[in-house]
Amino acid sequence: MPKQKVQFMETVLRDGQQSLIATRMPLSDILPILDKMDAAGYASLEMWGGATFDACLRYLNEDPWERLRKIRKAVKHTKLQMLLRGQNLLGYKNYADDVVTDFVTKSVENGIDIIRIFDALNDTRNLRTALEATKQAGGHAQLAICYTTSDFHTIDYFIKLAKDMADMGADSIAIKDMAGILTPQKAFDLVTGIKQEISVPLEVHTHATAGMAEMTYLEAVRAGADIIDTAVSPFAGGTSQPATESMLVALQDLGYPTDVDLSTVSDIATYFAPIRDRFRESGQLNPRVKDVEPKSLIYQVPGGMLSNLLAQLKDQGQEALYGDVLKEVPRVRADLGYPPLVTPLSQM
Repeated sequence: MPKQKVQFMETVLRDGQQSLIATRMPLSDILPILDKMDAAGYASLEMWGGATFDACLRYLNEDPWERLRKIRKAVKHTKLQMLLRGQNLLGYKNYADDVVTDFVTKSVENGIDIIRIFDALNDTRNLRTALEATKQAGGHAQLAICYTTSDFHTIDYFIKLAKDMADMGADSIAIKDMAGILTPQKAFDLVTGIKQEISVPLEVHTHATAGMAEMTYLEAVRAGADIIDTAVSPFAGGTSQPATESMLVALQDLGYPTDVDLSTVSDIATYFAPIRDRFRESGQLNPRVKDVEPKSLIYQVPGGMLSNLLAQLKDQGQEALYGDVLKEVPRVRADLGYPPLVTPLSQM
């Protein structure tokens, strides 16, 4: 039986750099490599949404809309993807339906092709307005399951959630493992169960924080996942995603076809290596975010939140309290009823 084609979504322009350097990469670092990235064969480039909007305004003195338009002008063949927090948009509170509709419409009009929409409580009611607005504007609406663990969050619960999302009209479904806690066996069981219930593409997103991500991806692909999220090697590993090059070689060796060209991705990695070194030398790339941290299976803090937490503690001269802060997270999460720790809940 022929194996399915596996596609890659590249995260270096959004979640890769958000998870390692708290989204501090300026547009000037991005524009020179876009031609090469456009030719690499990626299914999409994640480059907007999440914390990029906030960081552009708060730290980089950039117009996030201008960033989107300039990237769209340079990327002519590859789909551009963003992350949206449902009714929270790119903020930290609920917004009115008309605001959500207008924001989504403007995002598509300015160049976004695919919008990954999630709700921090996995409440599908908070996805509907953004879903309908995306489709009305001509975009691809991907609904995301926020993966977490508790007695309540069973495999059957997530399978039903995926089916409900497909029934709502999602163009694709994503399993969003923002804390890197999805184990290989759970990934296999979850993807197997979801693929039996939906006909739209299934994408899997995880983080390398706990040291399991590569194994998780292999089992997800073996179970039938269509797309995986990776970051080019200089901005891979630790609280980011597995390296694009490594996963590409591993999957090709296992006989899975893909459109991504390894030589081109290697050139992209060569470009980003000195940029990574610059952030490392400035201290913005904290060595701790590159560590393997199995305790994240207990803390469940998302990769992007860990890099921001370290940056905030360092600014306050309290970096030594990092471990104590993480130990407090499971206790607070239990008090709140075991919600998925994803923005905005992870900040709370």
